[in-house]
Amino acid sequence: MSKIFKSVAEGNIVLQITIGLMLGIILALISEDAALKVGILGELFISALKAVAPILIFILVIVAIATKPLNVQTDIKPILAMYFIGMFLAAFSSVAISFAFPTELVFIGDHPEGVQAPVGIQNVLKDVLFKIVDNPVHALASANFIGVLAWGVGIGTALHYGSTNSTKEVLKDVNNAALKLVNFVIRLAPIGIFGIMAQTFAQTGFEAIESYARLVIVLLSSMLFVAFVINPLIMYAKSKRNPYPLIFLCLKESAITAFFTRSSAANTPINLALCKKMGLNENTYSISIPLGSAINMSGAAVTITVFTLATVFTLGINVDFTSAILLCIVASLGACGTSGVAGGSLLLIPLACSLFNIDGDTAMRVVAIGFIVSVIQDSVETALNSSTDVMFTAAASKKEPILKFK
Repeated sequence: MSKIFKSVAEGNIVLQITIGLMLGIILALISEDAALKVGILGELFISALKAVAPILIFILVIVAIATKPLNVQTDIKPILAMYFIGMFLAAFSSVAISFAFPTELVFIGDHPEGVQAPVGIQNVLKDVLFKIVDNPVHALASANFIGVLAWGVGIGTALHYGSTNSTKEVLKDVNNAALKLVNFVIRLAPIGIFGIMAQTFAQTGFEAIESYARLVIVLLSSMLFVAFVINPLIMYAKSKRNPYPLIFLCLKESAITAFFTRSSAANTPINLALCKKMGLNENTYSISIPLGSAINMSGAAVTITVFTLATVFTLGINVDFTSAILLCIVASLGACGTSGVAGGSLLLIPLACSLFNIDGDTAMRVVAIGFIVSVIQDSVETALNSSTDVMFTAAASKKEPILKFK
């Protein structure tokens, strides 16, 4: 039995989610009553996500600021600028594509109707400011993600300047413990997806499948637009060279491996070796690549934006231009805090949803839907995230990179 549990715990989660998804659909086709009963597994999974997400964001932000130097070497400042500009433009383009092809989600259970977002810049900023100054304990308990983020930044900054190296090591241990806890919950995703798909398919039939397929199309279209339009424009503006030979090389040498590993951190050695092959400055890429694997998350910005707007459209919320720009900023900042676990960007969706007064329960149902489509979404997202690290590092290089290898 221990070998069986070990193989499940260490097995390919993409394959396990796919199996859970298919079994849920099959059960709904065989017995609608049974499918509705196992829906409790999906509800438990959503509740577990709701419990761990605020704590994860709180700890990640504190540890990221407290343990990493704020002053980075001058020679990588242009790369950092490209990272943040790229994430913002990725979120902005996702907003445009989402409005051009609005997607509505199919929820299981009840969700609020007629929720209204704050109208006008004054109400938006007022709502955000009051969430920022919320009591930290209440912010964690009520899943006020903006408040959680604000307190995390404040505490992390204080610890960065006031804590000793031994304290920072303890913080890293706490961070690793939190990631293990979240990873345990995520390993339960196949069971949760089984319950969600069985109940959803029993209640809605193929309507849910059509909704999720449309969502995947919008996600992939946005990520491809970033890869082949946004990134080339940023690279050309910096290097004044044709960016596409470099883009295709990075897609071939970096994106493919990242697609299957589904981890930017795991793909870091591949990216470092690729930078060495291209003859880039080691003093630069030895910093920019590991840093990029932690904070350069254009694909995550796309995921957060698309899912948030899909939720907004589903609930009938009116979104003005100011709210859309604020969403892009929050999605970009949230993407920097994406955890290293598979599907980590999905846990940041409630942070963006809170801008539109969407309750935590509904936001977590959206996260659960995210795990259903993560079989495709997370792999493509990671491929975009990781390959962009090399693209921007090479584009910022003062000498032209070597693009042909023996």
